[in-house]
Amino acid sequence: MKLLMLSSSREGQHDYLQTARATIMSHLNGIQDLLFVPFAGVTLNWDDYVQKVQQALPDIRVQGIHRYADAKQAVEQAKAIAVGGGNTFNLLNQLYRLELLDVIRDKVAAGMPYIGWSAGSNICGDSIRTTNDMPIIEPPSFSALKLVPFQINPHYTDYQPPGHNGETRAQRLAEFMALNPQMPVIAIREGSALVRLGDKLTLQGPHPGIVFLGGKQQDIQPADDLSAFLRSSDQ
Repeated sequence: MKLLMLSSSREGQHDYLQTARATIMSHLNGIQDLLFVPFAGVTLNWDDYVQKVQQALPDIRVQGIHRYADAKQAVEQAKAIAVGGGNTFNLLNQLYRLELLDVIRDKVAAGMPYIGWSAGSNICGDSIRTTNDMPIIEPPSFSALKLVPFQINPHYTDYQPPGHNGETRAQRLAEFMALNPQMPVIAIREGSALVRLGDKLTLQGPHPGIVFLGGKQQDIQPADDLSAFLRSSDQ
């Protein structure tokens, strides 16, 4: 497998995909055609979403999957696929509706490069139960692509706004751990990414991440070998 699971489309005040562009191009390794899945877009028109990605990646040709009469065939013929951010529930619901989960999983397992950011990274995990998004629509299941046997939490932050009395991200993930003690959650900060190449998993980018597992938190650092988590699952 060749998975690039970005926490976000941008970091700080940088332009869209600016900080991720070099990593994306390296991951594509000369591939010039990219099939883009815009289904996480809700208030963003899917054609506009494709155009936004095309402008951010001018050196490749970006085609929206929604423009194909046969979405399954589009995936089967694709050289690489990217799945953008937005609402994870809407994204997964559309993938179920079009029966695309199996075909994407099979193509990626066969070596097709996969690039996701935010919601597009969330669905790489066992399920979307650790997304940060509001469940604005109910997909048939929370089960996702299962390209990695753990949960992902993009956009992770320790920031607590002054005067805000709601749960922190760590507290929410602690709730998940309490009910799923054997399922790892890897939380990644904006500007960082998880990269799977075959049986090797690493954290890339300038920021550390956190693994939530069995009621404990473990810091992970850029370039750390996390391959052991590819063999960790409660299944």
